[in-house]
Amino acid sequence: MTEMMQTQAGDAGAFRDFDLSRVPSPCFVVDEVAIERNLRILSDVGQQSGAHVLSALKAFSMFALAPLVRQYLGGTCASGIFEARLGREEYGGEVATFCAGYKDADIDEILSLSDHIIFNSPAQKTRFLARAQTAGVQVGLRINPEHSEGEIAKYDPCAPCSRLGTPVSLLTPEALTGVDGLHMHTLCEQGFEPLQRTWEAVAPKLAPYLPGLKWLNFGGGHHITRADYDRAGLIAFIQTIRAEHGVEVYLEPGEAVALDAGILVGEILDLPTNSMPLAITDISATCHMPDVIEAPYRPALLGEADSGTTYRLGGPSCLAGDVIGDYTWDAPLQIGQRFAFLDQAHYSMVKTNTFNGVPLPAIALWNSQTDALRIVREFGYADFKDRLS
Repeated sequence: MTEMMQTQAGDAGAFRDFDLSRVPSPCFVVDEVAIERNLRILSDVGQQSGAHVLSALKAFSMFALAPLVRQYLGGTCASGIFEARLGREEYGGEVATFCAGYKDADIDEILSLSDHIIFNSPAQKTRFLARAQTAGVQVGLRINPEHSEGEIAKYDPCAPCSRLGTPVSLLTPEALTGVDGLHMHTLCEQGFEPLQRTWEAVAPKLAPYLPGLKWLNFGGGHHITRADYDRAGLIAFIQTIRAEHGVEVYLEPGEAVALDAGILVGEILDLPTNSMPLAITDISATCHMPDVIEAPYRPALLGEADSGTTYRLGGPSCLAGDVIGDYTWDAPLQIGQRFAFLDQAHYSMVKTNTFNGVPLPAIALWNSQTDALRIVREFGYADFKDRLS
């Protein structure tokens, strides 16, 4: 999460020339050209390394682009029954499902939707193993390598007392009975080197069990499409593991699919003052970009100036902490003025909510090469009301 915790520079890319008035406000605008650029990179890594590359729906599940994703990736990874269904219905290919805890009432449907089911503990594996085998679904167990590469505890699956994965020190032959593969997701917005160090730390502990496995899944958190990512190192790493241990390798990038591929357009609603210039916007941190509060992080602003007037931007909700951050414009803001935050295709769109009755942003698909623009979805009162009773 290191990069998220910093002020992100973002990559304006083609959005520098996008007319923000072309879409309703607020609105997510996703550039399908940028998505395809990322997918090509991920596909190339898969082809050169022999890895199965799956798209993590938890980060980016804009299924209007599922036909494009299908062209390049081998399927999806899901975090529960609804994502598994979305992956099967819209994306095709393989579906690998992991959940920290499965409900008995859901398991048969999940098995019908999944090619791999990954359990968080040996107890859950034992409880549902027979049903998985009867369904012909491959069984995985998530492990905790007990080697931490994360700097922020709440984003580090290997932090002390983590609920995610079985500590590798607790693995036993009995725990792996009926298990086809091991899953480890230990990274967050990181390069290749942390993955390599994690494997070097955990491989000796896994050595007794590797001959009996069919696959290893290295999860997500890999910033493979970032310009400075060591893709050659990753390819060589996967090739070596496949050759030395006779296993298939899976990767589950999520953010990498949509990195630098979308913006969130907003509008200035009011310009009050309280010790400094303030700006009330129709973008809410708590409703539209909750990671701003949860991470926290400061999203990059399209066209932010180095000097001028600095405003503290906040949302329309009644939450006192609904503050996005301080941003500078080279000229005073005006009521009704449009603006946009960069790199908002991943994690923002999937985490939106209607707290306080704040409307959800529309979703638009743009082609930066042809300039074609399509409003994919707009939300209204029914979307708010239908979540209540």
